[in-house]
Amino acid sequence: MQETPTITAAEIARLAGVGRAAVSNWRKRHPDFPVPVGGTAASPEFDLTQVEHWLRAQGKLPELSTADRLWRRLAPSSDSPAAGLAAVGALLLARQRGQRPRRPAAPYLAPLLPDLDALADELGPQDAFDVLWQRFAAPAPGRPSVTPDDLADLMVGLAGVGGGAVLDPAAGSGALLRAAVRAGCTSAYGQELDGDLARLAGLWLALREVPGEVSPGDSLRADEFTGRTFDAVLCHPPFGATNWGDDELGHDPRWIVGSTPRTEPELAWVQHALAHLRVGGHAVLLMPPTVASRRAGRRIRAELLRRGALRAVIALPAGVAAPHGVPLHLWVLRRPAPDAPPPARTLLIDAAAGDLAATGPRVLAAWRSFSADAEVDQAGFARAMPTIELLDEEVDLTPARRQPAVAGEATGEQVVRTRERLVAVVADLPALMPQVTPAPEGPDGEFLTVGELARSGALHLLGPIRATGESAPAGEPTAGGPPVLTVQDVLDGEPPSGHDDGRLGQQIPLAVGDVVVPMVARQLTARVITAEGALLGRNLYLLRPNPAALDPWFLAGQLRTSTNEKQASSLSGTLRFDIRRAQVRRLPLDEQRMHGAAFQRLDKFESAVRQAALLGAELVQLTADGLARGTIRPDENSR
Repeated sequence: MQETPTITAAEIARLAGVGRAAVSNWRKRHPDFPVPVGGTAASPEFDLTQVEHWLRAQGKLPELSTADRLWRRLAPSSDSPAAGLAAVGALLLARQRGQRPRRPAAPYLAPLLPDLDALADELGPQDAFDVLWQRFAAPAPGRPSVTPDDLADLMVGLAGVGGGAVLDPAAGSGALLRAAVRAGCTSAYGQELDGDLARLAGLWLALREVPGEVSPGDSLRADEFTGRTFDAVLCHPPFGATNWGDDELGHDPRWIVGSTPRTEPELAWVQHALAHLRVGGHAVLLMPPTVASRRAGRRIRAELLRRGALRAVIALPAGVAAPHGVPLHLWVLRRPAPDAPPPARTLLIDAAAGDLAATGPRVLAAWRSFSADAEVDQAGFARAMPTIELLDEEVDLTPARRQPAVAGEATGEQVVRTRERLVAVVADLPALMPQVTPAPEGPDGEFLTVGELARSGALHLLGPIRATGESAPAGEPTAGGPPVLTVQDVLDGEPPSGHDDGRLGQQIPLAVGDVVVPMVARQLTARVITAEGALLGRNLYLLRPNPAALDPWFLAGQLRTSTNEKQASSLSGTLRFDIRRAQVRRLPLDEQRMHGAAFQRLDKFESAVRQAALLGAELVQLTADGLARGTIRPDENSR
C-alpha cells in the first residue's frame, strides 16, 4: 500500500487538461516543479499532493468536484481501486444505517473523511457510492472490464427479468445485477472470484436495500448456491480460461447435457447457469463467437438443441464489451420441463452490423415475437430456424452463416446504375476539396478545454444520457414520437434513425447549430446539427455553443483533431471519450467563422469520399456476384 499517492506525467496532463508535451515543458522551465518520487527515468512518478499544490499555484488546476477530488486520492492510496472503493462503501453503508465508526479501519481513509462526508451530505450514501463507482468503472490500467449498461439492459430484457430472484455467477463488480434491479427483480444473488469486486457488488445491493448476497469464490469449483434455482441467470463469464477445474469436475451433477470438454470452459458456464434455473426460467450469457462453432463443443451444442435448452444465439456489433475488437454473441437459454417436447425452432439473430443502441430494440422485438410463437424471418437479420437443420455434422450456430442470402440478384442494370453514381460522386470531389495555405504565424495559440468553455458560458454541455430501467410495454419502438439521433447516425453522417423506446431517460430536443459527439466510438467524431425535430440519443454528448462566443462548425472541426482524440480518451487505445478534456483554439469570432466555413467544406468532402468508398465497394460486390452467377458478362469491347 502506498502511503503517499503518486501520479504519472500522463496523469498530470489529464489532471490539468493539457497534452504530455506541456508537462515536459513545465519540468524543464520551472525549477520549482515537483521532482519525481518514484518510477523510472522513462516513466517517473510524482507526489500527487505536491503536483496539485504546484498546479493550483500556477492557476493550471481546473476546479474538481468533490467526487473527482475524493476519487483521485482514493484510487492510488489503497491496495487496489476496488479495495479502496469497497472500504469507502462500507463507511457509507454504516453511515446509512446510523452505525458510522469513529475511526476507519484503513489508515489511508482518515484524510479522505471530510470529502466523503461532504459527498454523502450532498448526495446521500447511495448516490455517493454510485458516483464513485462510475469513476471506478471507467477504463484504466489494472481495472476489470465492466459490462456496459446498454448491453446489461439488453441481457436483462432477453431474460425477461421483471421480478423474482436473479443470479449472476460471475458477478464482477455487479453491473448485471444492477441492471436486473433496475428492471424490478425482487432479490439478487451472485458469486465472484475476486473478493474486492464481490464486496463492491454486495455493498451496492445493501445500500439499495435489495435482498440478496454476493459471495466470494470460484463458482465452478466451489458453488455457493448448490441446489438452489432462480427465476433468471445473467452471466458475463471469463473467456478462454485454461484452468477452470475440468479435472475435478468431470462428473459434476451440473453437467445436465454431458461432461464439458476441457477446451470449452464457456460451455461449463452455460451448464452451470442451466443447473441454477427453475423450470421455465431464462439465462442469458455473453459468449465469444468461437463457442458457436468450435469442433470440441459440437456434442454439447447438439444436446442443448435437442433438449430445447438453447433458444437463441445473437451476434452483437463489435465493441459492445471487452474485448472490443471481437463481435461477441449472446446465448439465450431456457430450462425445459423434463417431460416437455423440445421446440421445433431456434432463433438466430445477426445484429453484428450497426450500433447496439439502434439494433437492441430490434433484437428484443424479434425475441419477443419468437417467444410468442410468431413467425420470424427477416432476411439478413433474424431467422427462426428448424432445429433439425442446425443438427448437422458441424452444429455451427454462427448466425451469419445460417442467414439466407438477401433477395435480389446482381443485374447489368444495377451494375451500370451503381457505376454511374460512383463516376458522378468522384467527378465532384475536386470542387469539394478544401483550399488551404500554410499559416505564416505557425501553429501557436492559446487553447481552452471544453470544460473551461462550459464554465465560462461559451457553450452548454449536456449528456451523455443513459437508458432508464423503464421500457415501453410493447416490444416495438414507440410510434408517433420524434426520431432519435443515435451514435451510429453520427458516425455514418445519416439522418436520425432511432425511436424513443420509453427508456431514453431524458428527452433533449436538438437545435440547429448543436454539436454532437459520441461518447464511445472508434475515433473522435463531431457532427453539427443542421435540422430540428430530433431528440438526443443515448451515449452522445451535446455541446450547444453560445453564438456570441463560438461558431459551431469551428467547434466541431477543433474537436475532431487527432490531438483531441488522444487528449479526450479515457485511456490510450480505448474507445471511450470524455469530451470535457478536448481542447479548442481561442480565436476571435470572425476568424472562427472563416475556419468554420473551411471545416464545413471539409465535412462535405469527407461525406463525398465516404459515399465514393461505399459505392466502390458495392460496385465490386455486384460485379463479382453477377459474373459468378452468370447474370452479367464481361463487355466484349473491354478485352
